[in-house]
Amino acid sequence: MPRFLIMGRQGQVAWELRRTLSVLGEVHALGRESLDPDDPSAWGRAVRELRPDMVVNAVAYTAVDLAETEPERAQRANAELPGEVSRAASQVGARMIHYSTDYVFDGTGTVPYREEDRTNPLGVYGRTKLLGEEAVLADDRHCVIRLCWVYGTRGRNFLLTVRRLAGEGKPLRIVSDQRGCPTWSRDIAEATGQAARQLLVARDAEGGLFHLASGGQTTWHGFASEILSLMESPSQAEAISTVEYPTPARRPAYSVLANDKFAARFGVRVPDWRGQVALALEG
Repeated sequence: MPRFLIMGRQGQVAWELRRTLSVLGEVHALGRESLDPDDPSAWGRAVRELRPDMVVNAVAYTAVDLAETEPERAQRANAELPGEVSRAASQVGARMIHYSTDYVFDGTGTVPYREEDRTNPLGVYGRTKLLGEEAVLADDRHCVIRLCWVYGTRGRNFLLTVRRLAGEGKPLRIVSDQRGCPTWSRDIAEATGQAARQLLVARDAEGGLFHLASGGQTTWHGFASEILSLMESPSQAEAISTVEYPTPARRPAYSVLANDKFAARFGVRVPDWRGQVALALEG
């Protein structure tokens, strides 16, 4: 029975992973409550001590705006930590899956981004995540999966924020000129499980860089409007521009990711985002 080590424990993707991977083998999960993301070497030591068959890293510094004033912390969690974990996994013969982000792109594209497209992150978060990708892919048996607009029913995310504000009767002013693929954390975990199983069967097969996102695309305003409609909420979302909602970190205006490579390699394609949002709200 393979042994899995999930880096992350209570985050929205990590929580789903614990359930998904448990049907495939023995699962261990380490989170911030036991290891400090500001100490990357500790995470590497944990890998060498446990000696898993597969490491899935769902730990990251995701405070996009705060990263602009805390670049050192973002660097440690997003670049140094995955590098330490990748090297430790290689030392014990484990394979690794690491999550990255659409923020490695500058958003000037007009068609879904493919893995080979040029990266050009706009801020500290995207730059540190890109460095983390490079560190993990130094071992060609490891995988990096870029995600887009992740949401779920746990933690902090857009879906829960919209649901809370609507429930409180507060006004919603939502950006309508940024476009991406809302992707449910459960779909990410299930697709990761499929990939992990295949990678463990073909232990010497190459890993690589992949995109994983729901089918279709929308804006943040479109996403919010769909949530409100499914909730049958009387609240309405007012569409505004990025200029009307300034933030410390710039966001890519276009973050749609192409899924063809992941589907071809692992036989998994996430359905259209609308149906998955409905399922998430039901559960």
